[in-house]
Amino acid sequence: MKSMKKALIVLSMIGLLLAPVFAAGVQEKASTTLNVYTIMPEKYATTVFEEFTKDTGIQVNFVRLSSGEALARLIAEKANPQVDALWGGPADTYEAGVLEGVFEVYVPSEASTIPAQFKSSKGYWTGIGVIPLTFLSSNSFLKEKGLQPPTSWNDLLDPRYYNALQMADVRTSGTATERVYSLIQVWGEDKAYEYQKQLHKNIQLYTKSGAGGAMPIATGQAGSGIFYIVDALDIQQQGYDLVISYPVEGVTYGVEGSGIVKGAKNLDAAKKLMDWASSKRLGQVMVDNKINYIPTRPDVVVTNPALDMSKVKLLETSVAWKGANRERLVQRWIDEVIQGQ
Repeated sequence: MKSMKKALIVLSMIGLLLAPVFAAGVQEKASTTLNVYTIMPEKYATTVFEEFTKDTGIQVNFVRLSSGEALARLIAEKANPQVDALWGGPADTYEAGVLEGVFEVYVPSEASTIPAQFKSSKGYWTGIGVIPLTFLSSNSFLKEKGLQPPTSWNDLLDPRYYNALQMADVRTSGTATERVYSLIQVWGEDKAYEYQKQLHKNIQLYTKSGAGGAMPIATGQAGSGIFYIVDALDIQQQGYDLVISYPVEGVTYGVEGSGIVKGAKNLDAAKKLMDWASSKRLGQVMVDNKINYIPTRPDVVVTNPALDMSKVKLLETSVAWKGANRERLVQRWIDEVIQGQ
């Protein structure tokens, strides 16, 4: 288990040291068109796919969905797939999809350069980035309430956070399920759910997507929340007075995935996307455009010191366990946290 944290720290430290909607059922030539569901935020996906098109000539038509929505669609469309690939989103979504039979096996051309922890051992998905959870808070809110930036999960239970927390909904968001995995690693499952019932009292809103609460925090509509680092840094980089902090008890991290949908109509183009996803080129595109995932390729130069995870307590949970338990844990959250109040 320690190898996963070591691999993640190496990924972040090496770089620091080195310095439109498509029409369903419309088919195009496999060599020129690709249809994709993306869990990666739209503005990131737009940039990434534009660079992919420049490199390959393949046009990408995509629809952005939350991880829960994307998985539900892939399962519902299994008999007649409407897309060729899934892009982005936590790898446990892919593992859950593997159990439903919605992904195709394909080992990309440069998959050997990606550490084993960040790809499917059977070739169902390939990791393109690593993203730990973090706390994101408004400095003005903290000052107004006489609070320091939260450094413990228990800090968020303070009554001064009443009706001030926004974070993602476990029913729809991979960021939210990652939050559940973190809490289970910290306290065990039963205590993790007791904590979430207490936390619920301070919740202003559960958002459909993982990044949904970031802008309300930035603009003063909410005070704090829990996000993947990529979304927290994105909003902070826009100039808002925000602070990023981590709980001393630790956080888990998501492995951002990519995979081919079983029955893809544009299979050759989908394979080219996976080959590109495994390349150093994708990592460089993310770094150059401040898309703050820690690339899964150790040879990509990461320049943002905020992606240095050497001082963060990283908790390890296997992607396979996440995928196998995801549905059960989501249902328990609904039963105990939402309906049990």
